[in-house]
Amino acid sequence: MATTAETIRASYPLPVYNYRVEIGSTAISFSEVSGLVIGYELGTYKESPVATQAGPRTFHFPAQRTAPTVSLKKGLVPGVSIKELYGWIQTVQTNQVVKKDIFIRLCDEKGAPMISWKVINAFPTKLTAPTFDAKSNDAAIESLDLQADQIIMEAS
Repeated sequence: MATTAETIRASYPLPVYNYRVEIGSTAISFSEVSGLVIGYELGTYKESPVATQAGPRTFHFPAQRTAPTVSLKKGLVPGVSIKELYGWIQTVQTNQVVKKDIFIRLCDEKGAPMISWKVINAFPTKLTAPTFDAKSNDAAIESLDLQADQIIMEAS
């Protein structure tokens, strides 16, 4: 049985290297994205024992949604780093927090978005400068941590 390109596209996992990050209406290149976690706190309930049972029964149930922390890493580019990222985290310091929706779009081999993660009401909590090393010629990588209300997965 011959495998067609359409069958492969529909049944094989997408590679992780082809993605796009959009902060508000601006697309910014990041080398790494992590923390796209959808989770819930765990609640417990202990029921009093009945005569035929020893000890209380404990039940677990999902409670409040946990607030995600998303980390973005990219090469330091003076225009983007100073204007976009540093300017954004400065709004926190002046107590005029600018919350933005962020889209992380996983794309197919042609660059068409297949799955998107929408990070809702994100704001920066930490901007980390690169590690400096006089013996290295690696690119300067900065890191931006964001706190958000929730993450929604969407098929594109």
